[in-house]
Amino acid sequence: MTTNGSRPEVLRYTAFSSDPAGGNPAGVVLDASALDDGEMLAVAAGLGYSESAFLTGPPEGLDGPEGRTYRIRYFSPKAEVPFCGHATVAAAVALAERQGPGPLLFATQAGPVPVEVTAAEDGTLRATLTSVEPHVEEVAEADLAEALSALDWPAADLDPAFPPRVAYAGARHLVLAAATRARLADLDYDFARLETLMHRLDLTTVQLVWRESPTLFHVRDPFPVGGVVEDPATGAAAAAFGGYARELGLVPEDAVLTLRQGEDLGRPGELTVTLRAGDPRVRVSGAGVHIG
Repeated sequence: MTTNGSRPEVLRYTAFSSDPAGGNPAGVVLDASALDDGEMLAVAAGLGYSESAFLTGPPEGLDGPEGRTYRIRYFSPKAEVPFCGHATVAAAVALAERQGPGPLLFATQAGPVPVEVTAAEDGTLRATLTSVEPHVEEVAEADLAEALSALDWPAADLDPAFPPRVAYAGARHLVLAAATRARLADLDYDFARLETLMHRLDLTTVQLVWRESPTLFHVRDPFPVGGVVEDPATGAAAAAFGGYARELGLVPEDAVLTLRQGEDLGRPGELTVTLRAGDPRVRVSGAGVHIG
């Protein structure tokens, strides 16, 4: 779909909310075949959202639903990222508005990501992505100390029940758990210092979490490497966190977790993380809606 005869149309959707003023906005280009890398980056930078999604036809050899399989790339205002959950949800909802709900398959740099879109009785569209297989890594003490210094978080403010780790489910995120909601709410970090550390550790965001109940978490995601102070709702980090929580035995193998994000930014969103025994992958779901 193009505008002005040749330029692709840039759509705007928000993910993990049915309210255009909530969740995390993303740009979506449903046919980016005419754009090169620099042009995709320029579109993302012009929008200023944490990420935008660019779709083209499926790569050869990828077996997915006919007419509903795509290659997808994600750009922040500063750089390409291997995987982005909220832009995946936004793109899936945009496609479902045009093709109807049902299965989709996205070929990402991290691997194939199936998505199922369903419609509620009120017409709200909801997308569920299934991540690539997650894994968790230890964090070096010096790197943890640098992250805490950049955040201006004393180590005593961490929740000892949630060990710091780097978690991956398509992109790498440093998981740090706050001992209190007040600690999570007080976020005023050294942008350049944290960005430098994140580049060195190949991190996409820092996933800051606070556990309100056994299955309810509040989360925030600084994203300086993308040129954004904070991501309002982060599906890739939610998937990584689900894998982290299960691997460390913090939740059951079968679990449905609710992550609330964006409240401190005035853009509340809700992410549902589903874990299934016997399946290492993580499912992340949420509503999406067009931004007029």
